[in-house]
Amino acid sequence: MLVIVDMQARLLPHLDGGERLAGRVGTLLRAAHLLDVPVVVTEQNPRGLGGTVDALLDDIRTATVIEKHTFDATLAPAFVAALPPAPATLWIAGAEAHVCVLLTVLGLLRLGYRVEYVADAAASRRAEDRAVALARAQQDGARLTSVETTIFGWLGSCRHPRFRDVLALVR
Repeated sequence: MLVIVDMQARLLPHLDGGERLAGRVGTLLRAAHLLDVPVVVTEQNPRGLGGTVDALLDDIRTATVIEKHTFDATLAPAFVAALPPAPATLWIAGAEAHVCVLLTVLGLLRLGYRVEYVADAAASRRAEDRAVALARAQQDGARLTSVETTIFGWLGSCRHPRFRDVLALVR
């Protein structure tokens, strides 16, 4: 399952590399859709931060969208209810890397999930905060990965029937 955290309209313009982040997350979402990988999207206090950024709305059409008010999404019962049983592997990306993404990663690890933190699809307002978040996640047991590694891992083989469609996303 792919977990996308808080890619919201009023937050992204303030992030270091926010536009690039939206592109990387969009690529993950399109690949997940092509490969039937289930997706959960969180929105932190959408009345205050707005909903998911417009650029990703088409990409989340089949996702489960969870409104939350906790920084750690695992403290929101609807989020936990949307997850497969542990110890499934969850890929996580979004914003901000050092707050909601990191705290959710730590919560998922406590619940017994295997967590792949998609490092090039996570951002914070300050690059230093993102770096600390990645180090902390790794120290606590998450594995760092990238968008392309994630996508090719989902594919498994160049013989996959959707290989050419997915390859077009990363070129």
